[in-house]
Amino acid sequence: MGWFVAIIIGGLGGWIAGMVMNRRHNIFVNIIVGLVGALVAKWLLGVVGVAYSGRLPSLCVAVAGAALLLFVLGLIGRKTS
Repeated sequence: MGWFVAIIIGGLGGWIAGMVMNRRHNIFVNIIVGLVGALVAKWLLGVVGVAYSGRLPSLCVAVAGAALLLFVLGLIGRKTS
């Protein structure tokens, strides 16, 4: 998958996760959260032995990973405030 497609999928994944988790961020934060979330979710799925391929599964993984990342960051932010 090319970098351009990864950025698009990461941005969409971060945006969808932000909508699901009721967080509103700008497009750059969505891309970063989506890409980092996708990397974390891909790593976690690799640890348990789940393989996937294609753009739609990649988008689903990006959304799930970004939502997980936003949830964990929300927990951390709540404890420090």
